[in-house]
Amino acid sequence: MIECIKDGALWTLRINRPEKANSLTPDMLEALCDHAEAAKGHARVMVLTGTGKVFSAGADLDAAKAGLATSPLWERLSSAVASFDGLSIAALNGTLAGGAMGMALACDLRLAVPGAKFFYPVMQLGYLPQPSDPGRLAALVGPARAKLILMGAQKLTAPEALSFGLIDRIVEADDMQAAIEDITAAPLAAPLPILHGIKAMIP
Repeated sequence: MIECIKDGALWTLRINRPEKANSLTPDMLEALCDHAEAAKGHARVMVLTGTGKVFSAGADLDAAKAGLATSPLWERLSSAVASFDGLSIAALNGTLAGGAMGMALACDLRLAVPGAKFFYPVMQLGYLPQPSDPGRLAALVGPARAKLILMGAQKLTAPEALSFGLIDRIVEADDMQAAIEDITAAPLAAPLPILHGIKAMIP
């Protein structure tokens, strides 16, 4: 289930399937795409998060075997997040894995709880990553570390991810909402042309 919580110009997209590690079905992935695309021009801030102790394990196992692992919906989602004209934040309540990495890589900022782990095991599963993911990953962590994650199949802890530049802050779970409120106060109050202008000026 995907929840889209609209608090004025702050939109929160929440993955709510904790009993299945927030793994995504085709319907859930399409809902995320629809909400992320709808946010452009309407929201100033978009937060992606999950329920429970895992942000998302990526594709639902049965759905992956049926073709979701290579679905163009993943690229559609990351493109919608990347083209959002406000501030996008991945509030990672737990582990980020597989295809779910793309939506987080496409965000402007990534916050994560201390116990989160990060891995993208596409190579050993016999799949290529989504087309835009390696470039975005390399832009954050550098080419060698991108290869360490994608080709070496290494699982990063939150402190390692922070030192690599994959995430921007480690935030205790109980403090995550306060951290989001602190970061989003300025973009929610700024003149819209300034918000959009600054976003457009940063590659």
